[in-house]
Amino acid sequence: MQNFHFEQLKEFNQEENRNSVNVLTLDDFDLKGKTIFLRVDMNCPIDPESMEISGTKRIEEAIETIKSLEEAKVVITSHQGRVGNKDYTGMDKHALVLEKLLNKKVKYVEDVIGIAAQNEIKNLKNGEVLLLDNLRLCAEENYEFSPEDAAKTIMVKRLSKLFDLCVLDSFPSAHRAHPSIVGFPHMLPACAGRIVEREVRNLDEIMTVAKAPHVIVLGGSKVPDRLEAIKMLIENGRADHVLLTGVIANVFMRAQARLKFPLGIKREEEVVAKAHSLIGEYPDVFSTPVDIAIDKDGERVELDVREIQKGDKIYDLGPKTVEFYSKLIAGAGTVFISGPAGFFEKDNFRYGTISMLEAVANSMATTIVSGGHLTSVLKSQGLESKINHISTAGGALVLYLTGEKLPMIKALEAAAKKHQS
Repeated sequence: MQNFHFEQLKEFNQEENRNSVNVLTLDDFDLKGKTIFLRVDMNCPIDPESMEISGTKRIEEAIETIKSLEEAKVVITSHQGRVGNKDYTGMDKHALVLEKLLNKKVKYVEDVIGIAAQNEIKNLKNGEVLLLDNLRLCAEENYEFSPEDAAKTIMVKRLSKLFDLCVLDSFPSAHRAHPSIVGFPHMLPACAGRIVEREVRNLDEIMTVAKAPHVIVLGGSKVPDRLEAIKMLIENGRADHVLLTGVIANVFMRAQARLKFPLGIKREEEVVAKAHSLIGEYPDVFSTPVDIAIDKDGERVELDVREIQKGDKIYDLGPKTVEFYSKLIAGAGTVFISGPAGFFEKDNFRYGTISMLEAVANSMATTIVSGGHLTSVLKSQGLESKINHISTAGGALVLYLTGEKLPMIKALEAAAKKHQS
């Protein structure tokens, strides 16, 4: 699709009486010699067996903003995984990928807010790049705060005094009010990086031409977040049909009493109850799988949903479901897909995820693909050129499409207002 310049888009939105986003960008600041706190999202897929990074799309996206700061002293920060999950690791391998992509030395320190990190920041020279360790090593980064309370955290109080400017370029994390996202812009001049600037511009452009029927294909495993977003998407006219895959599909099948046994997921009874409520409120909106694939002694076995037994590990969609969903996608005016359809990391269970992406790519609809996992698969299948908008953001993009003002955008707007006053 044709890209507008950011300022043109703001004027366009105002003409259409739409809510424009008023944030500052890198072009609004003199960056030379400044020490920059750059919050990106390099939360990458990690192979659960080798623990190697299996998809570098989010690291690649960060390069544009880093290169725009080549005359500054750049401190890159990101999280990786969630505490307790297999993808919760340090950032040392991310630093190596950055070095290759930038073709320059990237300093790395196994620290976030301690003396080692502070000294590395203080000793940076113009043009140098430093990557701190996983932000979620700090307990505070695992919680959400108001901007005022985030500014009082140890992380922000210790580090903010070392920086001249905060650059937020982690759109996939824009829906999280963590200290690194809402605390630093409360204490420092702040602006959007190139990814955030482009995401807002392109998404607003796309939503002006989006047409019904709106088909949403939701997968992945972050069920509580998705349940809240689904309701908002439906209420805001952004979801005429919701096609469910992955863990969230299992939750809805349990709510429909099509699965008779516990799923063994966190907050299971709560999320099943919410799914049941949504089905009752919007009975004609949701579609769930009719067949699935399970893992049986390392082999893919396809079953009708009615044949699933307790203990079966549901890892993918079956062919009948793919055919059914593909027909609905083919008749859509706008398609949004977020989250893999199954355990796509295993070769035997990539079928559903790839098939859904192919159906979206081959449709005549306005198309949006969301999430780091899906963008990696999309690239591997050579389908990128067939999609209108590709974003590594998952939950943040879902909420943005509902019209919800994201914490990062709020923080950037507040910073812009303070800067301009």
